[in-house]
Amino acid sequence: MTRIFHSVDAHGSNLVWKKYLSAASSYKADVILLCGDLTGKAVVPVIKIKENEWFINPFGKEEKFNSKKKLEERLESLSNQGYYIFETTKDEVASLQRDPKKVESIFANLMRERLGEWLEMVEERIPKEIKVVVMPGNDDIFDIDEVIKAHEDRIIYPLKKVVYIDDKHPMISVEYVNPSPWETPREAAEPNLMIMLEAEHAKVDEKERQYLICNFHAPPYNTTLDLAPKLDKNLNVVTRLDGSPEMVHVGSKSVRDFFERYQPRLGLHGHIHEAAADQKIGRTKVVNPGSDYQAGVLRGYVVDLTQDPNDELKVWRVEG
Repeated sequence: MTRIFHSVDAHGSNLVWKKYLSAASSYKADVILLCGDLTGKAVVPVIKIKENEWFINPFGKEEKFNSKKKLEERLESLSNQGYYIFETTKDEVASLQRDPKKVESIFANLMRERLGEWLEMVEERIPKEIKVVVMPGNDDIFDIDEVIKAHEDRIIYPLKKVVYIDDKHPMISVEYVNPSPWETPREAAEPNLMIMLEAEHAKVDEKERQYLICNFHAPPYNTTLDLAPKLDKNLNVVTRLDGSPEMVHVGSKSVRDFFERYQPRLGLHGHIHEAAADQKIGRTKVVNPGSDYQAGVLRGYVVDLTQDPNDELKVWRVEG
């Protein structure tokens, strides 16, 4: 038996990543995967006013500090929520407001820097006999792929190739998702997404497809894995009369069609934070751990792979 720990959508949270590093031993996993949306979504500038006086302005609310220790505690909290910290001055902030390209460059550098630090932690803390798979997701800029590849002597970058989880189970991976309102870097129209899925599937020997694992960031359409709040044209959540959000299916029809046609053994997904769930599509067991990265909560699925491809897969959703 081979045990997988699958987690997604860390979105830059230092605390989630530290918990991820402990998952291998906590869940006695042979393989751990963090697949999709590795990077954070915002930068918090730290402006030094004078000696022993700083301020930050997260969420549009100014916070002042006269203690370096208190400032560092607050910045650690923000880093654990997935924010990047950028030390600067009032003059530099004014200059950056006139130069969006420089802001974009600073943001990209901060993403690469934190991810590099994370991957060094893997090399230091996770035993070498445990396989570690790290994959970008739709929110991630393309620049970070080279950061992962720089650690390929220890960390598996799974895109564009077949990765063997053990001597029986091949895994194919696609980080792209179907179009979203957010216009993220790695989105594709459904016909193009299907071409990507088919191209990866073609790399697997026909005799091995009964064991196939599909690491697709987009969850399949019309399942418990792809329910998200409905948005209006201004990207505001549509609510019901009782104030609860109206939920709709937002997953990929291509992924759904792929599973119905080929019936792989397992689908590993993410992308939709609210939709932590597992279910079956015919023979295929599909799982989405969901994400609560801003609260520093690690969510994941433990999956036990048996050698008989006809065995019912055992899966557990875990968090903490």
